[in-house]
Amino acid sequence: MTGIGANKGHAHLQPYISKQYYHRYTPIDHSVWRFVMRQNHYFLKDIAHPAYVNGLRDSGIQTESIPKVDDMNKSLAKVGWGAITIDGLIPGSVFYGFLANGILPIATEVRNIQNIAYTPAPDMIHEAAGHAPILLNKSYRDFVRKIGEMGAKALSSREKLEVFMAVRHLTIVAEDPNSSPEQVKEAEKLVAEARKKVKGLSEADQVSRLFWWTVEYGLVGDLENPKIYGAGLLSSVGESQSCLADDVKKIPFSVEECIKTPYDVTKPQPQLFVCKDFDELTEAIDQFAAGMAFKKGGTESLEKALQSDNLATLVFSSGLQVTGTLATLIKDEKGEAVYIRTKGPTALSLNLKQLVNHGKDTHHKGFGTPIGKLEDKTIIENCSLVQLKDMGISEGSKVVLKFESGVHVKGLVKSILLSESKPVLISFKDCQVMYNGQVLFEPSWGTYDMAVGAEITSVYAGAADPDAYFDMPTNETVSSEEIDVPQLNELERLYAEIRSLREGAEWNAQSWARLDLVISTLDKTYPNEWLLRLEILEIYKLQNNSHPNVKKISEMLLNKNWGKSVNQVIQRGFMLLNNN
Repeated sequence: MTGIGANKGHAHLQPYISKQYYHRYTPIDHSVWRFVMRQNHYFLKDIAHPAYVNGLRDSGIQTESIPKVDDMNKSLAKVGWGAITIDGLIPGSVFYGFLANGILPIATEVRNIQNIAYTPAPDMIHEAAGHAPILLNKSYRDFVRKIGEMGAKALSSREKLEVFMAVRHLTIVAEDPNSSPEQVKEAEKLVAEARKKVKGLSEADQVSRLFWWTVEYGLVGDLENPKIYGAGLLSSVGESQSCLADDVKKIPFSVEECIKTPYDVTKPQPQLFVCKDFDELTEAIDQFAAGMAFKKGGTESLEKALQSDNLATLVFSSGLQVTGTLATLIKDEKGEAVYIRTKGPTALSLNLKQLVNHGKDTHHKGFGTPIGKLEDKTIIENCSLVQLKDMGISEGSKVVLKFESGVHVKGLVKSILLSESKPVLISFKDCQVMYNGQVLFEPSWGTYDMAVGAEITSVYAGAADPDAYFDMPTNETVSSEEIDVPQLNELERLYAEIRSLREGAEWNAQSWARLDLVISTLDKTYPNEWLLRLEILEIYKLQNNSHPNVKKISEMLLNKNWGKSVNQVIQRGFMLLNNN
């Protein structure tokens, strides 16, 4: 995605963007891609939503080789979207942030043959073959962008971050061909232990479940005969077929049921939700979003931010936006928030633009301010400069602001910041802030900047002005090691040879000799290489389907116990061979 770093609001996403080193894909990677895509084109045409089938045709994604993300970016640009490359599993808020900006993040790794049917790790097949094609449908695209906006603003929890790190570790271990079963079990145990620490569902958890049961694992249409639209199903050679069986329970879609239902990324799903159409999804999540902190505001939303112990933006009714990690929330006898304090680097913004001299450097230790009306019910942000002056609030004057809550601010007015002729921030010198005998700010601490606002109208994860709050990464140069073409091992060379034979302009005696040599090497050294043998059968079908090797290789593939998952994949490979 060209120019993402230059667009407003993208700075915090920039560090997660990687490069697609296309030359690093091996002939085996391309064969894995080709196998899944051929399966998708053949088997999904009748069971996937037409939006996916049409998108697969119109997206320009090729079957024979792994697509280039730049090409996918150009294809999605026709509908106002884009594509960028990322490195594996990224934080949920970042992933949703990309979607909210109309950008599809694509993990460039390709699953290994052992996990060809399904992998919990993000990969090129899942992102490109699963997500991208259906995004060409406007109704679906609008839904994904909307849930991206919700996810980017959803408040999470400390415990959930630990779960993310454990899941990330599991996906890496599960996809690593050198991992032992014991290492995978240990990684799964860490995920289970992290999940036990989570109490309740944060907003981020709720959005995550909604996303999983719709964008990743959703069915659409008639409850008795639904179509697939979820990318997790569309990119799974095995589950795309098994998910429609009667033993997988089909449940009418509802936000409430999706949120109540946990999921396991490492196993096939025992139940799936069926929506009527994509418009139903959009309407449902609009209703759900109305109850989220970024829409609702108030004390309840501040409490969610406090529990998250992470960066959040608090929006005051004056329009002032405070970005920081909420550390203290003081409430009155009615349980309403009357004072907030952040910890660590904090920034103040207005209209999503950081205020001059109110960035992280100025408020590096945090920021505290009262919330509410004055004792006489005056709402300060509704006052003009003239009205403020009549109240004794003007630059150079000493004032005592007595809030309805009991918070008292006493000091010399240093400056008043206005927005549309109304105050949003008042700065004091020699200031003391008290609440019920408790000192909240002392004159010796320096300038006291007080946010103006009778209430909190919105609370959301992340920064109001990400470009200003987050440090932009420096451009990295590509080392010579990164541009060197890796040397192929023997098995990779065999895959390359079969591709060369399949794509060759003509078939002759030399072609037969080359094929025999590959088969001989396979029989001698690689008895468990089933995918290449399927590709060899494909060549025989084109050149001489009655050759003795056809029966020999077929019996070997069909009679050997490869394990349940691979056996199913091989069966589907034969179905494709026999019907093409």
